[in-house]
Amino acid sequence: MSTETRFSFMFPSLHDEIVDAVTEDMGEPWFNHDEDDVHADNEYATHVMGRFTCDNPTCSKGSWGSKKVAILIQRYRNNGYNAIVFNQRCGSCNALGTFEIDEKSYIERVAYRLKKWAGVRMERQPYSTKKGLPHRRELCEGCRLGYCQEG
Repeated sequence: MSTETRFSFMFPSLHDEIVDAVTEDMGEPWFNHDEDDVHADNEYATHVMGRFTCDNPTCSKGSWGSKKVAILIQRYRNNGYNAIVFNQRCGSCNALGTFEIDEKSYIERVAYRLKKWAGVRMERQPYSTKKGLPHRRELCEGCRLGYCQEG
């Protein structure tokens, strides 16, 4: 069994859904696959939701859900963007998790931010008010790297 060792994830496979969500209001965006590109015009940190699995065979944790998964949305010239989602560590063994994103929350958050940057007038999104477990900064890669709103 392989262990997930990535600190962050990008989801270019969801780009078509982002295009569908924003094109009517702002034109078609393009996805920047280079997460190390330092030439972003703007960036915004927020959260999405998802589920993590601990792949450490000696750990008893199994999996956990999170309503506060750190994400950094970056804007580039000519309607470019990317979104970097940060991993979390297992609360039992400290291993990085394997991540399954809540696609709906990702698409809503990224599309909303792209439209805001494009000057589209919108009402503030009504995000879920359901509370989950408290955010644990020591387990959040977004906090560790300085990109999490909770950190």
